[in-house]
Amino acid sequence: MSAAGAGSLAGAGRPAGAIDPRTRLLIEGPIVPTLLRLAAPNVLVMVAQASVGLIETYFVGKLGVDALAGMALVFPIVMLMQMTSAGAMGGGIASAIARALGARRRDDADALVLHAIVIALGFALLFSLVMLLGGRWLFVQMGGAGASLEAAVTYSHWVFAGAVLVWLFNSLAAVIRGTGNMAVPANVTVAGVVLLVPLSPLLIFGWGPIPGLGIAGGALALLIYYFVGTLVLWGYLVSRRSLLKPSLKGVRLRWPLFRDILRIGLLGAVSTLATNLAIGIATALAGHFGPEAVAGYGTAARLEYLLVPLVFGLGAPLVAMVGTCIGAGLRERALRAAWAGAFVAFVLSGSIGLLAALFPMSWLRLFGSDPAMLEAGAHYLRVVGPFYGFFGLGLVLYFASQGAGRMLWPILGNIARLVVAGLGGWLALRWGGQLVHVFAAQGVALLVYGVVVASAIAGGAWFGRVGRPRTMAGLLRRLEGA
Repeated sequence: MSAAGAGSLAGAGRPAGAIDPRTRLLIEGPIVPTLLRLAAPNVLVMVAQASVGLIETYFVGKLGVDALAGMALVFPIVMLMQMTSAGAMGGGIASAIARALGARRRDDADALVLHAIVIALGFALLFSLVMLLGGRWLFVQMGGAGASLEAAVTYSHWVFAGAVLVWLFNSLAAVIRGTGNMAVPANVTVAGVVLLVPLSPLLIFGWGPIPGLGIAGGALALLIYYFVGTLVLWGYLVSRRSLLKPSLKGVRLRWPLFRDILRIGLLGAVSTLATNLAIGIATALAGHFGPEAVAGYGTAARLEYLLVPLVFGLGAPLVAMVGTCIGAGLRERALRAAWAGAFVAFVLSGSIGLLAALFPMSWLRLFGSDPAMLEAGAHYLRVVGPFYGFFGLGLVLYFASQGAGRMLWPILGNIARLVVAGLGGWLALRWGGQLVHVFAAQGVALLVYGVVVASAIAGGAWFGRVGRPRTMAGLLRRLEGA
């Protein structure tokens, strides 16, 4: 969207005068140093946020294999909500605000905060109703039974009863990131993790007069974390330090502003749904080999999920940079930023995957010692880990596409991944294959995802062949020049 196009939204934004220094950095600063500087605190915040789930898994694992398997059943749905609120819809929020600021539509940028909150409340209600009413049925379809099923239902009911807290937290963080400010969400999340480390075991196991709540205690600790974080983020937004000046009073809700968020967020949600369906299908396929296989796959796949917030740490500033550049009419700079992020994400996630494939037990033994669980998890990491680089490549270009407002190919890439993972895993079972063959389909699916998205953008899927690097050497020269 050009600067002129960005200004066509209904409602007249006031002229902004001198451009804000943070916005100027996004459209004029050196690409790679600026991107890495913005990504550093954001990677920290995303790793900290991912640690929330790992902390829970560690302590719930002390309750036994059934509790661990129960969490593995719920985890794809929890991550679907996390990725939809923070990545898909959060990306739409950050992109809309970045483009408004890039086009100097400050009134629209301020008004987008309330529109983001309304969207968050609507989606939170949807997630709560679906999972409170249909969670048990879903977990049975995924292979849950007996004690592991009951653990899954208990954990799910607690988490999704408080879905509004997750949505508000992630939406307000996206609002702040859309201005190019990565530090505030980072500080809030890290402080929250410090709170969660003692709170989670306290509520799971109890201490003194405080009764142990078991797996429900882990869910309650998580909700307390999001509640406190939401209050702090809102406090920042209404303070003098905030670039935006949001108000819940006197702001007229306008469809063009909702559309500016939803046209990217809803398309991103389709992509996110496909990602989590692939994980959910793999969980269901692993269920044919017993609860230990479910626990092993679920524990190992948490490393793949850890890549999501890690790449998101790079992708969130990429959304702001690409969106602001496009709002200012700087298309070639937006593409250069996308390729810079793609190169970094591929190397980072690929290195993690190779390490996991070489040393799977170093990860798995953090969460349990059951031999069957360890064997299943090791199979997954050895087979799928080497493909993690392609997952990181496709995911970071998904975030860049949010900033560009061009979401078709990231969606098609994720659908291709879903088809390969689901059909390949089903064929493996139908032909009498082993669990490792199911995992092989997941690895090939990641390869397809990364190649489809990168090839489409390299071929001009955004706006033709403007600025496309034709070779790896050309890409490296571009990065050096940035």
